[in-house]
Amino acid sequence: MNTSFVLAGHLITTPEPKAFSVLENGYLVIENGLIQGCYSSLPEKYAALPLQRYDHQLIIPGLCDIHVHAPQYAYRGLGMDLELLEWLNTHAFPEEAHYEQMEYAQKAYGQFVHDLQNSATTRASIFATLHVPATLLLTQLLEQAGMRGYVGKVNMDRNSPDNLRERDAKESLRQTEEWLTQTASFRRVRPILTPRFVPSCSDELLEGLAALRKRDHLPLQSHLSENENEIAWVKELCPAASCYADAYALRGLLEEDGSVVMAHCVHPTDGERKILKEKKVLVAHCPASNTNLCSGIAPIRRFLEEGISVGLGSDIAGGYELSMFRAMTDAVQVSKLRSCFDPLKPKPLSLSEAFYLATKGGGQLFGQVGSFEKGYQADIVVLDDSRIESARPLKVEERLERAIYLEKDVRITAKYIAGEPVKLSTPNQ
Repeated sequence: MNTSFVLAGHLITTPEPKAFSVLENGYLVIENGLIQGCYSSLPEKYAALPLQRYDHQLIIPGLCDIHVHAPQYAYRGLGMDLELLEWLNTHAFPEEAHYEQMEYAQKAYGQFVHDLQNSATTRASIFATLHVPATLLLTQLLEQAGMRGYVGKVNMDRNSPDNLRERDAKESLRQTEEWLTQTASFRRVRPILTPRFVPSCSDELLEGLAALRKRDHLPLQSHLSENENEIAWVKELCPAASCYADAYALRGLLEEDGSVVMAHCVHPTDGERKILKEKKVLVAHCPASNTNLCSGIAPIRRFLEEGISVGLGSDIAGGYELSMFRAMTDAVQVSKLRSCFDPLKPKPLSLSEAFYLATKGGGQLFGQVGSFEKGYQADIVVLDDSRIESARPLKVEERLERAIYLEKDVRITAKYIAGEPVKLSTPNQ
C-alpha cells in the first residue's frame, strides 16, 4: 500500500491549543505514513508523489476518542435521567453480560465498528467487557476496518453482578494473559490493561495488573473521581489512600511514562491533581457523560494551567453520541457553565482549545498523533462543508467552526490513518 502522497486543500490544525493554524490552498506532504510538512506551494522534491486535490475542502487531523465503551453502544441514548451508580446497575452491567454470547457480540460490535469507521475518529481507547472471546472479536473487527488504537479486556472481581464478575484475582489475571497472547500479532489495534475502577477490582487484582504492566510495558485505562458517591465508596474500600488517584498509585499502577489514561477526574483534590501531574496521567474529559449521569463539570481550565495532560472522550454510552465534534462543543459549553458557578471564575475553553484536546491532546496517548507537524503520523480527515449555506463570506477557520457545530450537514470525503486510506461506507458519501 502506497502511504506516500500529497493532499491539497485548506489545512487546519492546532500545534498549540491557543489558536488554529490555517494554511489556505495548501499542500500536505506524507511520506511512508508520516507528515513531512505543510506548504503553500509544493516543493519540487515532492512533485513526483501522487497528488489528491480536495479544493475548497477542509483538511484536519484525525480525531482521538480516548474513552469509549464499545459494548454500551447498543443502548446509547437510554437511561439519561439516572445517576452514575444507578445507571451502571440498570443499564451498563446487564448489557455487558450479553457479550458472553458471541452471536450478540458479533452483531453489536459490528454496528459499533461500522459507525466508528465512518466517523471523523481515527484513534480510540476502547473498553470492551471481561469476556475474552468477544474482546478478541472486537479487536479483529477494528483491525479489519483499518482503525487504530487500544482495546481493553475489562477486569472486575468484586462488587459486580454475579454474571459479570470474575471468580477471583487469579482467574482475572489468567484470562488477561490469555487475551494478551491472542492479540500479540495485531498490527493496528493493541491491548490496554483495563481495571474497570477501584470498587470492582480487589487489591490483589490491581497489584497483579501492575506487575503485568511493568513486565510488558503496557498502557492502562480506568476511571477516576467521576462521581461523589463513587469517591466516597473508594474511600471506604481504600482507607490508606490519601485520595482516589492514590488508590491506584499505592498498587503500582501509575508509572511516570505517559501511558495511563484516567476518565473523568471531575472532583480532584489538590493532592489528586498533584499525582496526575507527577505521574503524567492523561485525563479523558467526558463532558456529555459527566452531565448526563449527574457527575459534575471537570476543572479542565485548571488542569491545563497546572500542566496536566487532557484529551476528550465520547464515553459511550454515558455520552449518547460517538461524535468527537459533539464532544468538542460539549466541552466548550460545560466550561462556560463552570465559569458561571465556580467562585474562581475560570476562563471558558475556546474552540481551538477543545479542538486541540480532540486531536493532539488525546493523540499523545498513541505517540505522535493529532497534528500536521513533521514526523507525526498521517491521521487525516477531509471535510466537505459545501452543504452549509451562508449569505456571508466565511474565513476557513469560521467554516471549521460551523462544521463542528453543524456536523450533520458535513460530509467526510476521505479518511487516512497512518497514511492508509480508510474505506467509508456509502451513507457518508
